Amino acid sequence: MKTTEMIAGPLLLLALLAACAPDTDRESPATSLGEWRHHGADHASTKYAALSQIDTGNFDQLEIVWRWKSADYRITEELLYFTGDYRATPLMIGGRVYTTTNHGQVVALDAATGEELWLYDPESYRAGPPNFSPVQTRGIEYWTDGTDQRIFIATLGKQLISIDIATGRPDPDFGDNGIVDLTANLGRLEFEVRNITHGAPPIAVGDTVIVGSKIFDYTMQNRSPPGHVRAYDVRSGEFKWRFNTIPQAGEEFVETWENDSWRTAGNTNVWSFMSADDELGLVYLPVSTPTNDYWGGLRHGENVFAESLLVLNAESGERVWHFQTVHHGVWDYDIASAPNLIDIEVDGRQIKAVAQVSKTGYTYVFDRVTGEPVWPIEERATPQSTVPGERTNPTQPHPTWPLPFEQIGISENELIDFTPELRAEALEISKQFVLGPIFTPPIVKDQDGKRATYVVPGAAGGANFPGASMDPTTATLYIPSQTRPIGMSLIEPPAGTSAWPYVIQYVGTEGPRGLPLIKPPYRRITAIDLNSGAHSWQIPFGKGPSEHPAIAHLNLGELGSMFDDVVAEGGILVTETLVISYLAQKDEIDENAHGSILRAHDKDTGALVAELLVEQRLHGAPMSYMTDGRQYIGVAGGGRDDDAELIVFALP
Repeated sequence: MKTTEMIAGPLLLLALLAACAPDTDRESPATSLGEWRHHGADHASTKYAALSQIDTGNFDQLEIVWRWKSADYRITEELLYFTGDYRATPLMIGGRVYTTTNHGQVVALDAATGEELWLYDPESYRAGPPNFSPVQTRGIEYWTDGTDQRIFIATLGKQLISIDIATGRPDPDFGDNGIVDLTANLGRLEFEVRNITHGAPPIAVGDTVIVGSKIFDYTMQNRSPPGHVRAYDVRSGEFKWRFNTIPQAGEEFVETWENDSWRTAGNTNVWSFMSADDELGLVYLPVSTPTNDYWGGLRHGENVFAESLLVLNAESGERVWHFQTVHHGVWDYDIASAPNLIDIEVDGRQIKAVAQVSKTGYTYVFDRVTGEPVWPIEERATPQSTVPGERTNPTQPHPTWPLPFEQIGISENELIDFTPELRAEALEISKQFVLGPIFTPPIVKDQDGKRATYVVPGAAGGANFPGASMDPTTATLYIPSQTRPIGMSLIEPPAGTSAWPYVIQYVGTEGPRGLPLIKPPYRRITAIDLNSGAHSWQIPFGKGPSEHPAIAHLNLGELGSMFDDVVAEGGILVTETLVISYLAQKDEIDENAHGSILRAHDKDTGALVAELLVEQRLHGAPMSYMTDGRQYIGVAGGGRDDDAELIVFALP
């Protein structure tokens, strides 16, 4: 089946989209210079600040100029629940910083001093925590029509709220006194509603605000809701449309959910960040895996639109095109980050492009108007499942260009060979696993004497929710990623405990003497020139196990941080001169260290130019803005020790 679908010829489609494009603020550099209006800086998700006051010569002089402790600690203790790390990305509009707490409070702060100007508490925590934790509210959305300005938040308590940006009060014309109930308009209702919540911000395009959802995907029972995407009028809060990410009766691609599995399958949700082309009126959605993540015997077929890049008309909710990156996924290779919208020139041809990085380690690049791949994506035969009741797809998509930014799949050639002794030990250990190319499926544990399938990148590897950043002036994509292999095996659950005959059991992938089994680097930053598709540079990010007693004498340099205690965090801030990210001190200095290391790399070469020790552990995406002629860098941190805070840096 073709997985890229078009509703019209490219020229006709472009004309139609231009004609019906929403009349909204275009956010040109002239109107937003120095501001950070959305989670990814803009709707293209560039994470780019056209600022250069902080540069290679002074980055190490940065100091903390203000910090704001999360207002969650003002909530009565019995109403708080565990939310873990603080990751919300602040916005800066008109000299004010706006951000949210993990529990969904929204605050306005003076961008230069951090003085609190207003605080709105929707008290969404009174609904109690979702069925799974930790959970975080990762951001808010800004909207303006050139006159009115609003902040939108989708809370953990299933509320969509419109807030007046000047006063911090809910808009009385939106929904019920500023609030829309997100337990409504879900479509299919026979599920546990506590299994759905919200973490990433909604996205407002023209007159429409679009909401994804976070759904618990490791339940033992098949009670998770489908991740249908909903949209509301930005002014009234009136429900506008719902797009069924699991097609329902009579809809396109329902046949890819065989045996009527579309009636009961859950998830397939948009839990991460979204992007949009405001001029075309299109929204770009990264879609996740269906339940059950690792055994799909109750959902045979390709399962469109799961693990797809899905493009909708923001006004109507109609599908324009989509591309499915994994057919009938059983590896938890959901698309976990916002697509990057970028204009490129390939072989003399101007292309409005979209680049989607993924856990697979691939970068999928398309014409964002038509959905045509910029470079060929081939359907290739892949190994098939031997698990009873499972039927994996015979082929999977493999982009031919750009080359993968991560190690994909594994053979004996990829096992460590730092020394002959370690190589021999690695070969012996590898006999416990099924090794194979990417998309080698999980096995039943201990089948043919094998403990598990060695999956690389693992489900928490590749490019996760921080996603890629880019420089729109050079069409360069910067991708933070990790290899993070995992052993995947399936076991039978205790009788009567699960709706599925098989559930996942992870198996450790430790190599010889506590070293990894696979060759480095284990964490990387890759720069890709999207005009050519070539890798401009790639560096290991973090020292990794280079000081392990078995290899310390080899002076191998940085091997890439092992990143063992969180799935992913941070991301990359790009400025006119720098690529900025951070590492945990416990991985780089001492395992008992608490803080982070803020790092700046040269944009053109990847060379480390400066770093700064920060006593707080950072977790959020770094952003930058300028106000009153001074450039600032802000990032969220803390949270595990009741210390969640926004930290803001500037030059002395």
